[in-house]
Amino acid sequence: MPNNHLGDQTSPYLRQHADNPVEWYPWGPEALERARRENRPILLSIGYSACHWCHVMAHESFEDPQTAALMNELFVNIKVDREERPDLDRIYQRAHQLLTRRPGGWPLTVFLDPQNHLPFFAGTYFPPEPRHGMPAFADVLRGVADFHRRHPDDLRRQNSELQQALASLQPTGRGTPQAAALDIARRQLEQSMDWRHGGFGQPPKFPHPGNLEFLLRHWALGGKRDQRALDMALQTLQQMGDGGIFDQIGGGFCRYSVDEQWMIPHFEKMLYDNGPLLALFAQAWQITGNDRFREVAEHTAAWVMREMQTPEGGYCSSLDADSEGEEGRFYCWTREQVKAALDDDEYAVFALRYGLDRPANFEGKWYPHGFTDMHEVCQQLALAPSQAARLLESACGKLFELREQRVRPGRDDKILTAWNALMIRGMAIAGRILRRDDWIASARRALDYLHERHWRGERLLATSQHGKAHLAAYLDDHVFLIDAILELAQCGWRDGELAFARQLADTVLDHFIDHEHGGFFFTADDHERLIERPKPTGDDSLPSGNGVAALALLRLGRLLGETRYTDAASDTLAALWPSIEGLPYAHTSLLIALQEWLSPPTIVILRGPSAALAEWQRVCQRDYAPQQLCFPVPDDASDPPGLLGEHAPVGEPRAWVCDASGCRPPVDDIDTLRGMLD
Repeated sequence: MPNNHLGDQTSPYLRQHADNPVEWYPWGPEALERARRENRPILLSIGYSACHWCHVMAHESFEDPQTAALMNELFVNIKVDREERPDLDRIYQRAHQLLTRRPGGWPLTVFLDPQNHLPFFAGTYFPPEPRHGMPAFADVLRGVADFHRRHPDDLRRQNSELQQALASLQPTGRGTPQAAALDIARRQLEQSMDWRHGGFGQPPKFPHPGNLEFLLRHWALGGKRDQRALDMALQTLQQMGDGGIFDQIGGGFCRYSVDEQWMIPHFEKMLYDNGPLLALFAQAWQITGNDRFREVAEHTAAWVMREMQTPEGGYCSSLDADSEGEEGRFYCWTREQVKAALDDDEYAVFALRYGLDRPANFEGKWYPHGFTDMHEVCQQLALAPSQAARLLESACGKLFELREQRVRPGRDDKILTAWNALMIRGMAIAGRILRRDDWIASARRALDYLHERHWRGERLLATSQHGKAHLAAYLDDHVFLIDAILELAQCGWRDGELAFARQLADTVLDHFIDHEHGGFFFTADDHERLIERPKPTGDDSLPSGNGVAALALLRLGRLLGETRYTDAASDTLAALWPSIEGLPYAHTSLLIALQEWLSPPTIVILRGPSAALAEWQRVCQRDYAPQQLCFPVPDDASDPPGLLGEHAPVGEPRAWVCDASGCRPPVDDIDTLRGMLD
């Protein structure tokens, strides 16, 4: 007999709590109505499947019968997966910060007024006994319930103040976007740059792929004169690719590093990090020719296809940090395990490269981190570079096979539209640059999954699992997917893809736009009414939905000749300009859109027989050129829209190079095209 109401949910995180003695509800009318009817405060707990401290609090408190009995007696208890309901997480994280004057995190623990759902007390993790200045969770439960019962007037006053504070944070001003913000953001990033280890700020260190993309574009669009901007991006990518934040044995990036060296990660792997990083490493190879960047991209794509893509095509959300109840257990080694698996030559290279010649670096075991670069390994061991590379590859292969026999971390196999879009984009960009048709095919399978399973009656859904799709999609779902389709369309033509992008864009304009102030809300106009309707501006772990919206609509509008799209993008930049101007480096997605608004990219249209277009595509894609889009459209394409359909095929390959002022005369010689693009 189930103890609560979570057993049939699509979220593995919610189902993990289905056997708790806590009477959990998912967020929805049943729980909210019960709280209102009984005037019982709501205990809202927000987390996600790969969250280590969520598991800790679950084991300590939610699985404890006495604590659960207290929760059931005093509250209506609601469990939320922050990945399925980013709207709720965004709102209540911000409320937590207003109430506590501290940043939030997960698990987020918020107590809500049962009548209006405004929070009146908030925290994150609470221990079962008083610890490190934190009160015991049971004491918090009793104190919060007592306060709700005894102080209704104070609650009403606090609720009113919180509503006003939330409203004051909504961007409502306007301004004229200026190029100066690009240089200010670049200087701000340099001020926080760690020139020894790469990355920005103090530990914990996050990848911040938006910062790195901005710096690469700033270098390229500035005529490649700002070498320091390029160095910031490349050094960070190099250090991350050699560090423990990257799984040196199996590929893929963990969520963040707990130290400044990128050595020891928080071991969970999130899909949303790996899509943007895959693209960046491929682009870094394109710029430098450094094979290490290519190797990291290859191992990341291999991990995604091997471990994260379902047979139906969608990409899963994350891998847990824990296995067998221990964080990082799956990924760490003893010296004896490694020595037993490798021959002497393999061990010598592996140990020197990844630190087994040093003291253990993670709880008495070794976690591979690139302590010694391969040039020094070759010198110390008197090996040729090719010989050392072969030995290291052989060693990693053997350890990978051995590791596959271990108990694996849990996989959250729900399919999120926004996160899949980020990975589709990364696979498309990297596949195009590195000429990996299998990566492009993987991206197309994921797009087909979303189109078939998440697109219902001209509206998009946010998540699915085991064939069950639900929840109205958010701004990020729509605009990340438009952006991904535009990248995939540059890999090769497929009938219907740009039509799907147009449908998504129309939905964004019809349901998400702020008609009064400009920009886009995070939720649609027919979404469930919540205490706030957020309008995201800055980047966090994901790119800003408004930033990606502005960029994608600028590109799609130019491609299709739709001024509604370009006007909405321009209006978004103007509406959010006060936020951008206040802290430019925190708005790199919007700044990337600003770059294209100020300097529209060149659009190259290729027409001709399919087999003949590949060589012409390679001419377009040989250099890192973020200011250039290239769309190959075969002669047998069915009704290509907008600019793509204005140029009729003639049976032989032909290119049109178009800029903001129009398209130049057609080019039918590949060397002439090469010269024009150079």
